Amino acid sequence: MAHSVEFFPPKNAAGEERLREAITALLPLGPEYASVTFGAGGSTRERTFATVTMIGQDYGLEAVPHLSCIGSTEAGIREILEDYRKQGIRRIVALRGDLPEGMENPGHFQHAADLVAFIRHFGGFEVYVAGYPDIHPRATSARDDVMHLAAKVRAGADAIITQYFFNPDAYLQLRDELRREGIEVPLVVGVMPITNFEQISRFSAMCGADIPQYLRRRMDAYAADPQSQYQLGIELLSRQCQLLLREGAPSLHFYTLNQAEATAAIWRNLGF
Repeated sequence: MAHSVEFFPPKNAAGEERLREAITALLPLGPEYASVTFGAGGSTRERTFATVTMIGQDYGLEAVPHLSCIGSTEAGIREILEDYRKQGIRRIVALRGDLPEGMENPGHFQHAADLVAFIRHFGGFEVYVAGYPDIHPRATSARDDVMHLAAKVRAGADAIITQYFFNPDAYLQLRDELRREGIEVPLVVGVMPITNFEQISRFSAMCGADIPQYLRRRMDAYAADPQSQYQLGIELLSRQCQLLLREGAPSLHFYTLNQAEATAAIWRNLGF
């Protein structure tokens, strides 16, 4: 069973050094690939490309770039795909992305399914898409969210990587609803190690990831003890991963935030 990690492009030399330290620490664990995020409206395009190049050339680890289409032109997406194909990239995470502040026109691609179909027509890439066990914050209903995800798969997606979540039942429900729609592609579990609970709470409020009361109250009990919060997070996420792997989850995808310690701790707890 192969698992994977995610990094974001560093903004400066200090950030690159931290990223390199994280890659060096995680590489011995044997991740299958490392995905690299792409900023809204292509704001990190050059840094994403440079990070993808660095991961592949300097560490021999397969890099899988994210590509968001909001605010993009057909020609611009084609140019990026051509650059990645020349570089030997064989997988892409296709996302709609958020509309940058002040931008009113989403551009040529209205939905992630449009981007998936374009990449599939372009050819030469496996395509991964995002799924939301806790339901996308802009979805009009849970049913609508499932149907949008199914549409991305029918447009040509090879696998789904979930947003992080802290309720295993949310993942299992999404899996079962997709199966009822005839969607059988791998549903990869997105894992967000809790290295800073205050930060994770902010992230979760923005992206619609639910923090269950049991988790919040236990973390609140250790509000003055960050190390205990950290250890509790490792314990709870390790247990969640074990449960979902027993339930047949195909693999795990760790959102590292360019840090290695927590991801490595969970990885070791799982015996990989």
